[in-house]
This record gives sequence, structure tokens and C-alpha cells, in this order.
Amino acid sequence: MDEVVKIVNDIKGGNIKPIYFLMGEEPYYIDKLSDYIEQNVLSEDEKGFNQTVLYGRDVTMEDIIGTAKRYPMMAERQVVIVKEAQDLTKTIDKLESYADNPMPSTVLVFCYKYKTLDKRKKVTKLLDKHGLVYESKKLYENQVGQWISRVLQGKGYAIEPKANAMLVEFLGTDLSKINNELEKLQIILPKGTTINAKHIEDNIGFSKDYNVFELRKAIGDKNQLKAYQIAHYFAENPKDNPMVVTTAQVFSFFVNLLQYHGLKDKNPKNVASVLKVNPYFLKDYDVALRNYPMKKVSAVVATLRQIDVKSKGVGANALSNGDLLREMLVHIFN
Repeated sequence: MDEVVKIVNDIKGGNIKPIYFLMGEEPYYIDKLSDYIEQNVLSEDEKGFNQTVLYGRDVTMEDIIGTAKRYPMMAERQVVIVKEAQDLTKTIDKLESYADNPMPSTVLVFCYKYKTLDKRKKVTKLLDKHGLVYESKKLYENQVGQWISRVLQGKGYAIEPKANAMLVEFLGTDLSKINNELEKLQIILPKGTTINAKHIEDNIGFSKDYNVFELRKAIGDKNQLKAYQIAHYFAENPKDNPMVVTTAQVFSFFVNLLQYHGLKDKNPKNVASVLKVNPYFLKDYDVALRNYPMKKVSAVVATLRQIDVKSKGVGANALSNGDLLREMLVHIFN
């Protein structure tokens, strides 16, 4: 995130590179940077003749280079943005000659999503020498909560730990999806609001009491009544709570718990780092660690593998989601 801020500030300050090669597994920042360049490098009057957006699947590298070599019309520079540039992977080496001597009056932007260039390749070295190569890396789950807090802080909002954890739990590490939901909340809630679990439930659609997060907590606490109540709710609302997703989340919890048992250094910071979980969830793991010895955790992991297979329709045609959930809980609690 800091690197992105620096790139934007450099552009604002007039330090504009002739080539921006934006690559990596996380598309969110690739989109943010390319959108910023598209919206801010040229004035509205200049964009009509001097801004071109191409798509990798529709053009060749020769087309892109030809466009990039044009001179701007009645402007200091032109902007050429190549979206979905990962479709040009097989011919990316043809960019070498242009990367070695780019047009100073062109800002050429490649959006190379879900992939990266080999940093040892000549083309990568040339792009880095004469332009800018930015790698947008996927955040681990335990990093996303901090990212959410920073984004909201920058917009004048705060968020409670549970609400933050709910967003991560249900939206995963997809920053674009999370940002869309945060923008919805910012439209609804006034600046200065501290977002809580009820805001999440009311405006995004997650139940704060009946969700996988609460199911895992109930299981970890050995709160059988709560766990069976949530399981019943899931069985009554299968579209919102797919069995495959539920099984995967509970399985992940116990695999992490097994790993936690094996850790010599149980310092919270180290545990969160090794397990790659939001620190907010550590207290749930601490309780579960006391309630489930390592031998029991191993047995539960084996059981959950069987439940997962059944949830996908293998050898369990007669069992409903409700039956599978109850079977899962019986094996875990007994």
C-alpha cells in the first residue's frame, strides 16, 4: 500500500514514467493505479485524441508498440493503457526493444493481472530500468484486517474488531470485493462512524449470530446448544450457507488448531503469523486448544475430510445438509 501511495505521489509531482508495468496476483492495486493514471495524467480536453485503452486479447504486441510510438496531438503526452495484458504472455519478449528506448511523450501502462514476469528476464530488467515495474501481491488473511482499518481510517471511519473479522471471514482476501462493500457502508453511514457488527449484518447481509464465524467459535467453546442452533439455521437457509463452504471453514479451523498444538513458540504474534489468521480470532483458538487435545483434533480433521466428500454428493445421496451438519457436530463433540 505504501508503494502505491508513493507511485501516486510521484505522478502528482510530475515524475511520470514512460512505462508502468503493473503485475501480480492481487488485481485491486493494479486497477487502482491504472484508473488513477487514466483519470489524472491528461486533462479532459486532451483525452479525446491522446488516451487509448487496449485489451490484450484483441491486439498484438506490434499493435501496442505502434500505438505507443505515435506523437501526441496538441498535448505534452499521450496515455496508452493495455488492460488484461496477461493475455500477451507468449509475446511479451517482443516488448524488449521498445522498453529499451521508450517514447518520452508516451505513458504506456500494462495491467498484467494474476501473473508476474520473471525478474531475471531481459524484458523485465529493461522495463524496470526505463520505466516502473510494480508487483501487487496477495495479502494473507491475517493482513487483510489491518488493510481494512487503514482504508477506513483514510476515509474518516473506524471499525470494531468483530466487524473487521466478519468482513475478512466472509469475503476472504479479495480486496476488490471488500472495497465494494466498504464503499456501500460509506454511502450509508456518516463520516466519523465506528462500524460495528450490526452495521455489517444490516447492510451487507451477514447474520452476526448465525454465521460460520460464530459456528467455529461455538465449536471451539464446546457450546453444543449454540452450535446446533446455528447448524439448524444453516440447514433452513442452504443457499446462504452452502455445506461445502461450512465444511471448508470448520476444516480450516481444526487444521490451524492442529498446527497450533505443534508450535513451540506460542507468542500471539508468532501464532497469528504462522497460522495466517486475524489476531482477533486467537482467543477462540486459545479456548479450543484447551478443549481439544491434539489426538482429538487429528480425529476431527479425519472426520471432516469424510464429511466434505459426502457434502459433494459422494456416497451420501440420502443425506440432507442438515443431516450432514448434525453428523459433523456429533463426531466433533463426542
